[in-house]
Amino acid sequence: MGLSANREVFITCAVTGSGDTAGRSDKVPVTPREIADAAIEAAKAGAAVAHIHVRDSDTGAPSRDLALYAEVVDYIKQAKVDVVLNLTAGMGGDLVIGSAQQPLPLNPVSTDMIGAVERLEHVTALLPEICTLDCGTMNFGEGDYIMTNTPSMLMAMARQIQSLGARPEIEVFDSGHLELAKWLKNQGLIDDPVVVQLCMGIAWGAPDDIATLNALVQNLPEGWIFSAFSIGRNQLPFTALAILSGGNIRVGLEDNLWLAKGELASNGDLVARAVTIATAMGYSIMGPEQVREKLKLQKRWG
Repeated sequence: MGLSANREVFITCAVTGSGDTAGRSDKVPVTPREIADAAIEAAKAGAAVAHIHVRDSDTGAPSRDLALYAEVVDYIKQAKVDVVLNLTAGMGGDLVIGSAQQPLPLNPVSTDMIGAVERLEHVTALLPEICTLDCGTMNFGEGDYIMTNTPSMLMAMARQIQSLGARPEIEVFDSGHLELAKWLKNQGLIDDPVVVQLCMGIAWGAPDDIATLNALVQNLPEGWIFSAFSIGRNQLPFTALAILSGGNIRVGLEDNLWLAKGELASNGDLVARAVTIATAMGYSIMGPEQVREKLKLQKRWG
């Protein structure tokens, strides 16, 4: 892997995610106010982009309630802190089989499968500058959960995102997902510049070793803009790997709860540490307006 000539990078902070992490750290934001405050904290620390999930305010469980997204966005608007909003569109593709011996019927409690229009309801209503598009299907964890995104579903979602004028961030968890992204681009369903997030170290997707990262980067078409991250203790080391390979940075409590061994992090802590790593290596950190120009985003408010 050769050193990149690019010396300007931007930071995305994934502030809460949908994993079972709220019970493991009191710093994981749960309510709309907490999620908005986390995004604002991350922006003040140097993140240009805030990646947003929402959670049930009482239980901390993942949610796709439009009203919760609307509250988060409204709080951030009121704060008048400039940050590019990136709303997840990954919810609603959860398929959980009944068991290894009796896969059908599907688990009625954990399965949440809805159509493309409903999966993008909050994007249609709130018009963020960026929303995610999980570009593939894969096993998650050690149980019976399958993240499900079929080619026809991805086509329908990509077409709708394109019509809304939002920029899709293509979530790539393995090499085949990158091939699906290229296919969608060839169908005319993704506009330039194509924006990719390389999601590393998640079982059972692409491992977070240097060789796998390099293979994915080398297979990105010319002109595609990417960020890369890993989870857990490798999140902060991966900030250096990402930028050395020509990409941008993602950190945040969605993917990692720790600043150091035994020290729980806030989102602001993780962003500040990423800024320190990048600037110490001679890179400059891009602000929201620079990112809008680079990604050709449609600024929605502010």
